Amino acid sequence: MSIIPYGRQYIDDDDVRAVVEALRSDYLTTGPRIDGFETSVREFCGAAHGVAVMNGTAALHAAMFALNIGPGDEVIVPPMTFAASANCVLYQGGAPVFCDVDPATLLIDPASAEARITERTKAIIGVDYAGQPCDWPRLREIADRHGLALVADGCHALGATLDGRPVGGLADMTVFSFHPVKHVTTGEGGMVVTDDAGLAARLRLFRNHGITTDARTRDTAGAWFYEMTELGYNYRMTDIQAALGESQMRKLPGFLRRRREIAAVYDERFAGTAVRPLKVRSGAVHAYHLYVVRLDGRDEVYRKLREAGIHAQVHYIPVHLHPYYRERLGTGEGLCPAAEAAYREILSLPMFPALTDENLDYVIRTLLEVA
Repeated sequence: MSIIPYGRQYIDDDDVRAVVEALRSDYLTTGPRIDGFETSVREFCGAAHGVAVMNGTAALHAAMFALNIGPGDEVIVPPMTFAASANCVLYQGGAPVFCDVDPATLLIDPASAEARITERTKAIIGVDYAGQPCDWPRLREIADRHGLALVADGCHALGATLDGRPVGGLADMTVFSFHPVKHVTTGEGGMVVTDDAGLAARLRLFRNHGITTDARTRDTAGAWFYEMTELGYNYRMTDIQAALGESQMRKLPGFLRRRREIAAVYDERFAGTAVRPLKVRSGAVHAYHLYVVRLDGRDEVYRKLREAGIHAQVHYIPVHLHPYYRERLGTGEGLCPAAEAAYREILSLPMFPALTDENLDYVIRTLLEVA
């Protein structure tokens, strides 16, 4: 029996050729392919700057550094996300403060976020869960009124739009991931896009040990001198990864089209059944990194799907319920009731461009039989 995963990369001969060309070039890292990939992503998003790093977690960490988050600072984060969305605050010595989500969409609840603001709050991180943009206009209004920075964790949402504006231009900084299950992949990789030149400069500094120039810049200038002005990390992306990413970006419109086709079939087939898809907000064009449904008896349904060769997944255990957060930050049940209730019911179904119509039909028929 062949396995149908919840997500999978799509690599073709053009991608392989791009990687081979990078391997045969003069630069395997800090080379011109980094610039090319950054340009392809930032232009797709309509952003002025793109800063590529080694993964999405590094991108989140870099964003917190760029905002000068440090000990004593608080950053508001929704719990229905991967742990990195909150961990990045801890990396800088700050404190993530969890707010609840809208039960219909599982996106950050702006009212809950505002209720968590204190005199120590420095920023809000909104997560475009599953590929749907948050209520960015409302979050922007709240952030501006309280003098806060606004960061979009868009790791699920490359290609999504809100009221015609692309994710990547709705917050002060937007973070993307290029993990194999995401819309485009570099194997592992991440990027921060922004319109703020000052933030972009700090992001570039941080990814390169806090050093003012990289090897290619010095070589081009015929100079050896450099200085470390901040405590940064080696978060650089390689040219090998960037070559794959730039090749993948050329296929992104087709990838998005197929994901939306699959979502439309799911929507139609689940209408009026016990399988309840999440709501899509008015004005939002979903990117469908994930297709998430709510249903009763989730754990038993998950087990039966696995037996049928369908490897659905759960996204996510709310971050504040992880043992580390319970033990170190004292979080637990009751902090975010909507997220906690959703966690007991949610299931992510197979969603990737190479999913065939035959396999899609099989997933739907099997789920409706066991749900």
